[in-house]
Amino acid sequence: MDHKSFVRTALLLSVCVLGLARAASVPSYKVDPFWPKPLPNNWIIGSIGGITVDSSDHVWILQRPRSLTPEEAGAVQNPPLSTCCVPAPAVIEFDAQGNVVQAWGGPGAGYDWPENEHGIHVDAKGFVWTAGNGEKDGVLLKFTRNGKFVMQIGGIGPSKGSNDSTILGGPADFTVDTQANEIYIADGYHNRRVIVFDTETGAYKRHWGAYGNKPIDGPVTYNPQGPLPQQFNEPVHCVKLSKDGFVHVCDRRNDRIQVFRKDGTFVRELRVAPATLGNGTAGDAVPWPKGDQPYLVVANSEQRTVDILDRKTGQVVGSFGRGGRWAGQFYQLHDLAVDSHGNVFTGEIGGKRVQKLKVQ
Repeated sequence: MDHKSFVRTALLLSVCVLGLARAASVPSYKVDPFWPKPLPNNWIIGSIGGITVDSSDHVWILQRPRSLTPEEAGAVQNPPLSTCCVPAPAVIEFDAQGNVVQAWGGPGAGYDWPENEHGIHVDAKGFVWTAGNGEKDGVLLKFTRNGKFVMQIGGIGPSKGSNDSTILGGPADFTVDTQANEIYIADGYHNRRVIVFDTETGAYKRHWGAYGNKPIDGPVTYNPQGPLPQQFNEPVHCVKLSKDGFVHVCDRRNDRIQVFRKDGTFVRELRVAPATLGNGTAGDAVPWPKGDQPYLVVANSEQRTVDILDRKTGQVVGSFGRGGRWAGQFYQLHDLAVDSHGNVFTGEIGGKRVQKLKVQ
């Protein structure tokens, strides 16, 4: 074998070895049917509007008490229909073992609680952010971890459009850059943008639409075979920061995740099962917590799976789940969170439940 052939063969072997190492590192999952533990106080939860994991690996959910039917919440009807059950508070904190730590939430003095709860985030300082996606839900709320109101961004809608900075438009998801004191909002169900505010003062900082352009409101038609829409579709459903400073945005009905720098400069887009119609595929996308975060863990809403994507290429390297109502299956998969170990926690709308998928 001549020198050039030897070098070529060595390079091919190196590529193969690296590929096998990456394949071996792709996480796999098995449902934990015993998480969470039974709820106290005869509680029952409704549709899951948001789920997140804090720095202590506690899981927080934002659920919708008003989504429960009279039969589900029979104990609070007048007269009672049954001894079960009582709607739980909207915000619930679970420890890693699935025990309820605390619960709070709902209308109160000094702030506008949303019509339809959507989105929750606990930042590195322990503040809890919540919002809603009802027709008039134009606010983002900041609380202490025990539910004391701190600040409101925005106001009662309806939205004034994607280039207004005073009222939000059904914010779906949000994440905090603690070092910069900035919160990024996927805004959302009525607007078509990412918008950034100061976490301490609530001051407006900047916003952008798809590809980093100025957002334009109006109908968006997604045709998998045609040119890709130049605007976000409804809803702009997630926004997540990675360790290397990139902003990942879920354009759910356009079946894609767009990646930006923090100033709104477009970097690339990752298409997720792009032939899918309906509610779309990019429901939520969380960077893998370990190492250089090589993967995105994606709630593929319409396909009813959790997909693991290469974060740079968008290639699907793993997937689990299917449609259904049994443990490990998903009915209207809405969003997900990932703890520091790589365990995945999912929330469902129609299923009205959270599940833990334990990393193997």
